[in-house]
Amino acid sequence: MAEMIIDGVAVEFTDEKNLLEVVRKAGIELPTFCYHSELSIYGACRMCMVEVEGRGMVASCSVPPEEGLVVRTNTPKLQRSRRMILELLLANHHRDCTTCEKSGACKLQDLAQRMGVRQVRFGYREKMLPIDTSSPAIVRDPNKCILCGDCVRVCSEVQGIGVLDFANRGSEAVVSPAFGKNLADVDCVNCGQCVSVCPTGALVVRSEIQDVFEALNDPEKVVVAQIAPAVRVAIGEEFGLEPGQVAMGQMVASLKKMGFAKVFDTSFAADLTVLEETHEFLERLQKGEKLPQFTSCCPGWVKYAEQYHPELLDQLSSCRSPQQMFGSVAKRFLAKELGVEPQNLVVVSIMPCTAKKFEAKRPEFTNQIDGVKVADVDHVLTTGELARMIKEYGLDFNNLEPESLDMPFGLSSGAGMIFGNSGGVAEAVLRAASEMATGQSSLQVNFSEVRGLEGIREAEVDVAGTKVRLAVVHSLSNVKELLKKLAAGEVAYDLIEVMACPGGCIGGGGQPIPNDTNARAKRRKGLYSVDRQQTLRKSQDNPLLKNLYNKYLKEPGGELSHQLLHTEYGTRRRIAGEEINLVTNNGKSKVEVAVCVGTCCYLGGSYNTLQELLRRVKEEGLQERVDVRATFCLENCAGSPSVQIGDEVIGGSDPSSVDKLMEKIKGKLQ
Repeated sequence: MAEMIIDGVAVEFTDEKNLLEVVRKAGIELPTFCYHSELSIYGACRMCMVEVEGRGMVASCSVPPEEGLVVRTNTPKLQRSRRMILELLLANHHRDCTTCEKSGACKLQDLAQRMGVRQVRFGYREKMLPIDTSSPAIVRDPNKCILCGDCVRVCSEVQGIGVLDFANRGSEAVVSPAFGKNLADVDCVNCGQCVSVCPTGALVVRSEIQDVFEALNDPEKVVVAQIAPAVRVAIGEEFGLEPGQVAMGQMVASLKKMGFAKVFDTSFAADLTVLEETHEFLERLQKGEKLPQFTSCCPGWVKYAEQYHPELLDQLSSCRSPQQMFGSVAKRFLAKELGVEPQNLVVVSIMPCTAKKFEAKRPEFTNQIDGVKVADVDHVLTTGELARMIKEYGLDFNNLEPESLDMPFGLSSGAGMIFGNSGGVAEAVLRAASEMATGQSSLQVNFSEVRGLEGIREAEVDVAGTKVRLAVVHSLSNVKELLKKLAAGEVAYDLIEVMACPGGCIGGGGQPIPNDTNARAKRRKGLYSVDRQQTLRKSQDNPLLKNLYNKYLKEPGGELSHQLLHTEYGTRRRIAGEEINLVTNNGKSKVEVAVCVGTCCYLGGSYNTLQELLRRVKEEGLQERVDVRATFCLENCAGSPSVQIGDEVIGGSDPSSVDKLMEKIKGKLQ
């Protein structure tokens, strides 16, 4: 325990990482844009400046606490400095605040009000950059970016992808995907974590609110909703409730008042997923093939695997996600029971996840039904979008009389509900596996070994006399680390649950802000509490699920089940675009060299390899004989960074391998 003086008051500190945390511990909320406790220190916005006796003004986020420091947080000099920073940010910011998607929840707007900025003494932004609407999940408006770098760091540090970074210098500086590409043309997995940390409207969820309202007002359409498990413990945050507080009844009431004909629970489809995935896993385990089996509920993870690890696609469970299983069943069976043509049944998903918008639009999930092309899921609303719809409709959410879900897809087990937590899918499968393997009922329900918020967790569980090795991993940077160990033979598993977002679906990119560790922990606790209160704790005990199989699907893994509830995925080029010619050959015979500068290879040092190759080619006078190009993908993601010399693709080509690469080039010249 040590002590410092903050604004004349002695404040004790222990393991706080920086002055900012100690100041906040003292009850003083210093403003910040670029500080997030889960990300690296950046110190760019300078809003958290304090005066330290003997040192002057310092950024409190980047200074460690010390015994005896005398700190002042709100001197006239600091107040003027903060207001000036805000004015400069506003001067370069497209100030369409009244119509901005983030209006009312914008940190820049909030701090300008809080700091008393009533006028901006500088001109307006002159040059307007194009808005990127290419992604089905995220809209990027560079005109509202304040260069805080939050999105850059979360994409690189938490997700390990790095599709966003700083480009250009000085007044031309922007945050952008590589080479000015659109988000849809790069490695973005649509997870929306960048949206969660963006303090302004520079990155927002692509809204489908108006599309849903139009469907609700179309007399020919019957609109039904499915609600994901993680939404029920987060929606209340938008209306002043604590994270983790279950508000399912009010949510159902809201949807019905807005005109939804039926409201169902995606947890029912999660139960369906458990039966199909467990059946598939037990078959693979018995045959000893396609192991470890990876879960496939998370569309962000699936796209990541398609981009970076197509060699693992056969090991992904072929099961569709619960969202897509529900849509498939609804369009084919529920439509018949409601007497509605499939194309007139509008399925709206309420999800914590922005990647679900991308998933719903995948071509695999649009099929011919009775000769008509129909999407299984028509629209996806995030938790935040639903909250805005409720507010726009004028509903008093907290005082609504709770209503119940509709049958036949409104009854679910606790196993289906914990799908929203990291570890929930694995635990649900374990609850079913032993009984499905032996045909005998089991009293074991809780598998605490797979629970927790650690990025990578391991467990070994007995399933019908067989030791099953499991791993549970969330956040794609952790996935990257685990897959490296798996490829190197350092670890071995039978089942791996993967979720792209921190904490799983509870931390999805469409959840309320703040979407931080504290909020995720409370949401996680709320879902496990819901599970404990359920009469049915195991998916296989759901009687309405049994009815679905008896009436339509027949059996898990059967012919119709496989047709409607399973799918397959293929390799995906991570970045599309033209090649960049860097050295010309003037028409002479040449050796063609292509260096991949796509994100995966770039992070492995391929840009430095490219620069060194160019230098060596010039140094050895080979410009006329060697054509060096940068390209965006050599389809060798697993072996990145990659260089192609002639027809040969050489993996692991980092800067240290340039000598060997030059030997190969010279060999081709002989």
